[in-house]
Amino acid sequence: MQPKIMMRKKSISASKASLVLFLCQMISALDVPLDSKLLEELSQPPTITQQSPKDYIVDPRENIVIQCEAKGKPPPSFSWTRNGTHFDIDKDAQVTMKPNSGTLVINIMNGGKAEAYEGVYQCTARNERGAAISNNIVIRPSRSPLWTKERLEPNHVREGDSLVLHCRPPVGLPPPIIFWMDNAFQRLPQSERVSQGLNGDLYFSNVQPEDTREDYICYARFNHTQTIQQKQPISVKVYSMDSLNDTIAANLSDTDIYGAKPVTERQPVLLTPTGSTSTKVELRGNVLLLECIAAGVPTPVIRWIKEGGELPANRTFFENFEKTLKIIDVSEADSGNYKCIARNILGSAHHVISVTVKAAPYWITAPRNLVLSPGEDGTLICRANGNPKPNISWLANGVPIAIAPEDPSRKVDGDTIIFSHVQERSSAVYQCNASNEYGYLLANAFVNVLAEPPRILTTANKLYQVIADSPALLDCAYFGSPKPEIEWFKGVKGSILRGNEYIFHDNGTLEIPVAQKDSTGTYTCVARNELGKIQNEVHLEVKDATMIIKQPEYKVIQRYGQVSFECIIKHDSTLLPTIIWLKDNDALPDDERFLVGKDNLTIMNVTDKDDGTYTCIVNTTLDSVSASAVLTVVAAPPTPAIIYARPNPPFDLELTGQLERSVELSWIPGDENNSPITNFVIEYEDGLHEPGVWHYQTEVPGTQTTVQLKLSPYVNYSFRVIAVNEIGRSQPSEPSEQYLTKSANPDENPSNVQGIGSEPDNLVITWESLKGFQSNGPGLQYKVSWRQKDVDDEWTSVIVANVSKYIVSGTPTFVPYEIKVQALNDLGYAPEPSEVIGHSGEDLPMVAPGNVQVHVINSTLAKVHWDPVPLKTVRGHLQGYKVYYWKVQSLSRRSRRHVEKKILTFRGNKTFGMLPGLEPYSSYKLNVRVVNGKGEGPASPDKIFKTPEGVPSSPSFLKITNPTLDSLTLEWGSPTHPNGVLISYILKFQPINNTHELGPLVEIRIPANESSMILKNLNYSTRYKFYFNAQTSVGSGSQITEEAVTIMDEAGILRPAVGAGKVQPLYPRIRNVTTAAAETYANISWEYEGPDHASFYVEYGVAGSKEDWKKEIVNGSRSFFVLKGLTPGTAYKVRVGAEGLFGFRSSEDVFETGPAMASRQVDIATQGWFIGLMCAVALLILILLIVCFIRRNKGGKYPVKEKEDAHADPEIQPMKEDDGTFGEYSDTEDHKPLKKGSRTPSDRTVKKEDSDDSLVDYGEGVNGQFNEDGSFIGQYSGKKEKEPAEGNESSEAPSPVNAMNSFV
Repeated sequence: MQPKIMMRKKSISASKASLVLFLCQMISALDVPLDSKLLEELSQPPTITQQSPKDYIVDPRENIVIQCEAKGKPPPSFSWTRNGTHFDIDKDAQVTMKPNSGTLVINIMNGGKAEAYEGVYQCTARNERGAAISNNIVIRPSRSPLWTKERLEPNHVREGDSLVLHCRPPVGLPPPIIFWMDNAFQRLPQSERVSQGLNGDLYFSNVQPEDTREDYICYARFNHTQTIQQKQPISVKVYSMDSLNDTIAANLSDTDIYGAKPVTERQPVLLTPTGSTSTKVELRGNVLLLECIAAGVPTPVIRWIKEGGELPANRTFFENFEKTLKIIDVSEADSGNYKCIARNILGSAHHVISVTVKAAPYWITAPRNLVLSPGEDGTLICRANGNPKPNISWLANGVPIAIAPEDPSRKVDGDTIIFSHVQERSSAVYQCNASNEYGYLLANAFVNVLAEPPRILTTANKLYQVIADSPALLDCAYFGSPKPEIEWFKGVKGSILRGNEYIFHDNGTLEIPVAQKDSTGTYTCVARNELGKIQNEVHLEVKDATMIIKQPEYKVIQRYGQVSFECIIKHDSTLLPTIIWLKDNDALPDDERFLVGKDNLTIMNVTDKDDGTYTCIVNTTLDSVSASAVLTVVAAPPTPAIIYARPNPPFDLELTGQLERSVELSWIPGDENNSPITNFVIEYEDGLHEPGVWHYQTEVPGTQTTVQLKLSPYVNYSFRVIAVNEIGRSQPSEPSEQYLTKSANPDENPSNVQGIGSEPDNLVITWESLKGFQSNGPGLQYKVSWRQKDVDDEWTSVIVANVSKYIVSGTPTFVPYEIKVQALNDLGYAPEPSEVIGHSGEDLPMVAPGNVQVHVINSTLAKVHWDPVPLKTVRGHLQGYKVYYWKVQSLSRRSRRHVEKKILTFRGNKTFGMLPGLEPYSSYKLNVRVVNGKGEGPASPDKIFKTPEGVPSSPSFLKITNPTLDSLTLEWGSPTHPNGVLISYILKFQPINNTHELGPLVEIRIPANESSMILKNLNYSTRYKFYFNAQTSVGSGSQITEEAVTIMDEAGILRPAVGAGKVQPLYPRIRNVTTAAAETYANISWEYEGPDHASFYVEYGVAGSKEDWKKEIVNGSRSFFVLKGLTPGTAYKVRVGAEGLFGFRSSEDVFETGPAMASRQVDIATQGWFIGLMCAVALLILILLIVCFIRRNKGGKYPVKEKEDAHADPEIQPMKEDDGTFGEYSDTEDHKPLKKGSRTPSDRTVKKEDSDDSLVDYGEGVNGQFNEDGSFIGQYSGKKEKEPAEGNESSEAPSPVNAMNSFV
C-alpha cells in the first residue's frame, strides 16, 4: 500500500478547470499531472464550484438568478428542492435552467412576482460516482417601503436643553442607511454636541440658538433598490435666555419678578442607552458597536473602558466623536463589561454594557477530497467549533448517512469517517454539516477510488539538446493508480541507471548534472504498477559551446575616417549562430554608414556621435556569448578655413491635394551656405484658435521638398518651413495660404485623467482639457463617468462644460473608483475612453504601529523596530512612518530640561529605522506613527530606552591662580556633558623653557569630587603647560589646556604690580567674545589681556560660507564694536584680532540675526494730531447744520402755525418738485432710514432674524423686498410665495445629479 501524501495545488486554464478536483485540497496517494488528455479520461464525483449566498436578497424588479455550478466526469445532472420538497421547474413557465448548468433563472420582468418565489432552495449535482449538494439558499426580495404619514409638531426648546429628533425609518430589507440633510441636499454638520445615533436619531447634547431651522430632514437610502425615502422636515425653534427675558419683560410690570434663568451648566445625563446597565450579544467575527450619547452643559466628553481588562489593541476604534466604540473581528475573549463615562466640569455619568460573544460554527478542519487506489485506507475529518458547540452530522450523496446505502469499507466515528480497503464502488460524495442556533456550515468532500494502469505522458522520442558541461533534464511525466514505480535505462538493452552522476526526481525526471559529449544517446523510461507496465524513449544530444576566438579591439580613429571591428566565432556545426551588434547596449543607429559583415562591423565617415562602446553578441538556440570594445573619435588634421553659415529660408510654398484630413505642401529650398541641409522642419499656425502661435508639425530629410501633412478638423491652417544644417536653423519661410478644415466628432479624449479626493468624502476628477484644435468642432464638452471599483454598480455620468475638474461628493473614504472622461462637441462624441483607477479622499490613519521595540547599538545610536499597521486601517496611500523621540533626562544629572522632540521619517512600508545623534547616558522616550497623504495617525504608546555611558566633554573651565615661587592653584569646572558617571580627572603638565621646548610630562589622577588643588614643588620663574580632562568608565574625554608661570625669585626682576593674584598669560590674548544680535546689526564685545594701546579689528562672514572674511577696524582701544548692515535671519561667524607686534586673534563665535519683521506701520487713528483734526471737522459740520436749520425754518415755526399745519387740507399742502413727496411739513417717520440690523442682504431679501425692529415685522414673513430706490414693497400684499433669489444660476447649484452624488 502506497503512503498517503497531500496533492499539490496547481493552476490550469479555465477550459480544463472542470476536471481538476484532484488538485484542490486533496489527501491522496496519487499525484495527478496537469495533462489535458488524461484529465478528460479520468472519472470524478461532482463538486459544487459556484453557488448563490445563503441569505440571498434579490431586487424585485429584476429576474432572479440562483446560481449552482458543478464539475465532474461524467458531467453531472442537476435538480432542486424548494422548502424541502422537490421543485419541478418544468411545471413553472417562469423558471428555466441554464444549459449544462444548474443555475435557475426566474423571469420576473415578464409578469412574474418575486414575492411568489420566496423560500429555501437547495441544488443537487449528481453523476454515477456520487451527488453533491449546495447550501440552503434563502431567497427574499428586497423591500423599500414609504414613510408612514405623520404630523410633526415643531420642537420648541430652551437654549441648553437636550433634544432628540427621531427618524424612525420604515422597516426595509436590507435595513436602510440613515443620514440627515437640509432642503438644499447638504449634510447637516455634526460635532461632539450634535451627532447621529446608531438608530438614526439625531441627538443634541445641548441646543444653541444657531440650531434653529425648519429643515431637519431624515433620509433613508435603500441600496439594493437604489432608492431614497425622505421624512417630512422637522422644525426646531431654540429660545435663547436673552429673548425669553425680553418676552417676559414685555408682558410683566416693573413690580413683577420675571426673567428666565441664564443658561446654566448641567451635569451629564445619558440620552442613550437608558438606565445604568444593559446587555449586548454579538457573533464571533462580526463588528461590535456600542454607543453612549449624553446631555449636559458644557458638552460632555465620552470615554470607554473595559472592566477588568484592556480594550483590544489594533482592533478598537472610536467613531462619532468617541460616542461609538467599535471593535472589529470580535472573539469570545472580547466578552465582558464595557463602561462608557460621560464627563464635564460638573460631574459624570456612566453606563455598563454587558457584552456576550457567541459564535456560529467555524471550521477547525474541513473535510478534504480523497483520491485512493483500490485496497487503500483513508479518513475524512470534519471538525468545527462554535458557541454553543456545534452538532456534527454526516450525509452520503445528500442523504443522512444513517439511512444511506451501507458500505462495508466505511465506519463513522463522530466527526471522522474511516475507510478501510476501499473498492471502486466506494466512490461517493460526503457532506459534513456543523450547526448550532446561530448558523451552520456545509462542506462536500468526495472519495474517488481509481484503478488505472501506468501511462507515460511525455511525448515519445522527444529530443533534448544541451551545451556541454551544463545540466540535462529528461522528462518522464507519468500517471497510474496505484502509483507506478519509475526506472531509467540508457540504450535499448542498457542496464538500469544508478550512481551519483544521476539525480532521480519524484515526478519521473532524470537529471544529468554535468552533461558531457559521451552523455549523448537514447534513454528509456519504464513505469510499472500491478495493473501494467509502459516505457518511453527520449534522445539527448550534447553540443559544443559557442566561443568568440577573435574579439573586437579598442580603436582610436580620426573624425571622418573609417574603422572596423572583428568578431570571429567558433561554434557547433549543427547549430546556426546569429550575430548582433550593439552600440552602448542599444541597437545600432539607422545609418547607412554602418556596414555589418559576416564577422565584422565597419563604420564609414566617422563622426563624434560614433564615439562609444560596441558589443558583438552571438546567439544560438542553446547559448549566447558577447564581447565589447571602445571606439574613441579624435579631431582630424586642420584644413583650410571654409565659411559655413545657416541655410537661407525656403520659399514659394504651395498647397495642393486638399482633403478633409490631409494636404500636400511643397517648397523650394534656399541656399545651404556650404553646409548641406540635413532636414526641413514644418510648422503650422491655427488662425481660428491660436492666431500668431506657431506649432511643430513634422520634419523631413533635407533631400525632400514635398510632404503629405495630416490635418485635424475645425482648424484654419497656415504652414511655414525652416531649413536645418549643422550650423543651425534658417529663418522661417513666408506663411503659406490658409486652409480651413471641416468640423467633425472629437478624435481623442482628455489625457492625464486622475481621481484624487481632497476630503474623506469626495472624489475630485481632473483631466487635461483638449487644446483648441483638438476639439474638432464647436461646443466642446466632457462626459464624466464614475463607479466604485469591484462593486456591481452602474456608471454615473454628468456632462460638464469645457472645464478640467469635477467633484463627486459623499463618497466612502479611500475606495477605488473607475473613472473615464469622454469629449464631445456639437457633432457628437469622441471614441469610448479608457478607464483609469482613482481613489476617493484619504482620512487620517486609524491605528498606531504595534510591538515597538528599541535596540540600543551604542551610546549615540539606537535602532527602532515596529509592526506595520494593517493596510485597511491606513485609509489612504501609505507614505511611511514617523518616529518621534526626545530626551527625558540625563542619568548623570537627574535634571529635567525643556523637551525638544525630534522627528525622523521613514518612507514606504519600512518596519525599522536608526536613531542617530543620541546623547550618552540619557533616558529617552519615543513613539511611532503611520503617515498617509492626509496626515499622521495616532501615536503608539511611548517607549522608554536608555543610552549607555560615553566619554565626557572637556571640563567647562580651568583657572590657575595664586602663583608662588614653587606652587600654583588650579580650579576647574565639571564637564558640561558628563555623558556618564565621572570617576576621576587627569592632570598632565610640563615645563616650557625660553626656547619653547617642552620638558618631561607629569601625570596626576584627581578624584572626581574635587574642583581645585594646589600644585606644589614647582620650579620658580618657570612657565608650565597644563593638559586637563575628565574620565568615565568608558574612557577619557577631550582635554582643555592652559599655561601659567610661577613668580620670580626675590633676586630677580620685580614682579608685576598689577594682577599679582592672577597668573599672567604667556602672550596677550582675547577671550570671551560675546554677541548680541538684532535684525540688521550685532553688538560684539570681548575681554583683552596684554599690553596697553593694542589696535583691534573685527572680522566676520556668513557661517558655512567659503567667502573671504570682512574686516572692520575698531577706533581706539575699546572692547566693543557694532556690526551694521547684516541680513535678517542669517547665521554669521565672527572673531576679534589685534594688529601690531603680536598679531593674534580670538577663537570664532557664531551668532544669528533675528528674522525680518514687518515694517512698523503707525496707526494714524491713534495719533493725537489726527484725533484733533477730526474733532475740528466734526465741530465745523455741526455748526453748518445748525445754520442751515435756522435759515430753513426762519419765519414759520411757532406753536399756532404747527397746529394749523396739523389740520391742514392735504390737497393744498406744497409738493417738492424733485420727488413729488410732501414738503417740509411731511411726516418724518416715513423717511426714517432703516436700522443697521434691517439692511437687505445681497440676495435682496430681508432676513427676520437680523433685527427685532426690522420692516419685516410689517410684511408677510421673510418675503418683503425693496425696490430699486430703496423703498419697501409688498408690506401690505397677501403674497406668501417665496420668490427665487437673483444671481444663483451658477453651475454649482444643486441638481438631481449632484444631490445623488452627495448620498453616495
